[in-house]
Amino acid sequence: MVIAGDELRADDAMRLASEGTAMLWRGDFPGARQLLDALKRRLDRLRVQAGPDLTLTFHRHRQARAHRTRILSMIVIELGPDYAIDLRRAPDIRLACREAYGDASEASLVSLQELLGVVGAHEWRRRGVQIPALDARIHPHYGVFAPTRNEYVDLVAEAEFPARVGTAFDIGTGTGVLAALLARRGAERVIATDIAPRAVACATDNIDRLGLADRVQIVHTDGYPDGRADLVVCNPPWVPAAPTSSIELGVFDRKGQMLAEFVRGLPGHLTAGGQGWLVLSDLAERLGLRTRAQLTDLFDRSGLIVLGRSDVRPRHPRASGGRGQRSRGPEDPLAAVRAAEVVSLWRLAARDG
Repeated sequence: MVIAGDELRADDAMRLASEGTAMLWRGDFPGARQLLDALKRRLDRLRVQAGPDLTLTFHRHRQARAHRTRILSMIVIELGPDYAIDLRRAPDIRLACREAYGDASEASLVSLQELLGVVGAHEWRRRGVQIPALDARIHPHYGVFAPTRNEYVDLVAEAEFPARVGTAFDIGTGTGVLAALLARRGAERVIATDIAPRAVACATDNIDRLGLADRVQIVHTDGYPDGRADLVVCNPPWVPAAPTSSIELGVFDRKGQMLAEFVRGLPGHLTAGGQGWLVLSDLAERLGLRTRAQLTDLFDRSGLIVLGRSDVRPRHPRASGGRGQRSRGPEDPLAAVRAAEVVSLWRLAARDG
């Protein structure tokens, strides 16, 4: 690590970062942001070209993203014991840091890129995300995947609901959006689980905000809670690949472990006649990371039958084939794949149920 300030040129910062040398910033705070933006522009020039082998293109794209994350993390800011920043024209980010990290009693160092993410998460948490299916806002916390892609929520909102749902499980609840939706749709009791403490705190906060705490229980556990349910819902990470940051845990799962564990455990947690709803994108199939046959074979080997499937095309900006993205960074080499993506809700039941 070296001490750096306003005199540091972007090319020199790029060289230091590429060599693995972090820069502890002592200059003007806006200057640090300008330097970070300059590094981003240089990294944007290193575009991965789309090729005929989509799997290879995907892995190269992920390597480029990991390299980008590593380079951008090399500008470091010192935080005081109360998260104050002792730099000229520095913003007051103490509340945002307390929300993300909890209370602090000593000074610490954090990358500027991470710090800006903390501030952004604070704004998401303050404003919330409007969920049309709930006619309400969900407030994501730092490190918890925000429900900005409404298509998977809409699939759960529009699927034919069983005549009576005494107990429902929401596995990997995240912000708690699907647990709240199940309660609003008529489930008498919902048990929502997550392995991440931040997600548990986030879901608890949202369920309280929505006035559903008497019907929705948030449980800190890995996978299923004890017992059986009439309806079990899961929206696992869709892509079997390594995440490059904590927030990507909601999308990437290195070996598809959560998907496999959910499917294998489902028959043992359904009541007689119960259903499991698996919400899954076909992006991994289009990238050659998983085949449809592997997915349906997993259902069969786990003792499950498919009752039906509902499909929807994503509506988020990246699904438009990359249009509108160029002003924010390099062209997406996987734009054509994302434009063809389909998200499905699989309705499953135990073969002997």
